[in-house]
Amino acid sequence: MSIDLFSIIIFLGSLAAGFLGALTGLGGGVIIIPLLTVGLGVDIHYAIGASCISVIATSSGAASAYVKEGITNMRIGMFLEIATTIGAVIAGVYLSQVLDVSIIEIVFGFILLFSAYMSLRKKVNHETNVPSGRYATMFKLNGSYPTKDGLSFYTVKNVIGGFFMMFFAGIMSGLLGIGSGALKVLAMDNIMRIPFKVSTTTSNFMIGVTAAASAVVYFQRGQIIPDIAAPVMIGVLIGAMLGAKVLVKAETKWLRYGFAIVVSYLAIRMIYGGLQG
Repeated sequence: MSIDLFSIIIFLGSLAAGFLGALTGLGGGVIIIPLLTVGLGVDIHYAIGASCISVIATSSGAASAYVKEGITNMRIGMFLEIATTIGAVIAGVYLSQVLDVSIIEIVFGFILLFSAYMSLRKKVNHETNVPSGRYATMFKLNGSYPTKDGLSFYTVKNVIGGFFMMFFAGIMSGLLGIGSGALKVLAMDNIMRIPFKVSTTTSNFMIGVTAAASAVVYFQRGQIIPDIAAPVMIGVLIGAMLGAKVLVKAETKWLRYGFAIVVSYLAIRMIYGGLQG
């Protein structure tokens, strides 16, 4: 395979990854890493390094559109980013170097299955008239987002529980280089009871910051290769911008089903490969 064809395949796969990552709020890394490792035989540490770059690109492309639309809650994102960054840098990146590659592949496979489940899970907009949590009021985390009927206001619950889940999401981000959008959406949607559109868009904003912290360490270790990272970054950025426009205006049900099928297949391949290793 020539380097040109290799780059084109990476670009096209990254384009699809960025598009689906923006639609689901889970980040493009859930497709990028299996594409590089299972499909193209790239060492998983180099794949994680490139994935960190892709996650930054996904966040940049999607988050800018969501912020412009007024959906992203910036205060929640910056507050919870404290936990994810600490988890990514202190724990996740360290674990990625000491754990055996087969263990990382198995963990990644199960995270992929969880991501597939999260993409299919019924999205419920939580009640907006419930009392605010104590810490949500203290840190001014309650907010609103635009709908076709005007602004919809919401309150935030269980900030501490969400904060600790974000720490675990940060560990997974540093270990696997995927942004851990599924865990972040779970923390904000199920634990903190934030409306799904807000949790998805805020997750897209956050994953870039978390990935940037991890990418610094991978870059210092020489595990970010420009020939791989460049087509990944460009493809994911374009895909994320397209996905952000689709999420705001269109019904994405069938795309989510397709995403779940593809990711589940990749998960099984990763787990099988890890067990064989």
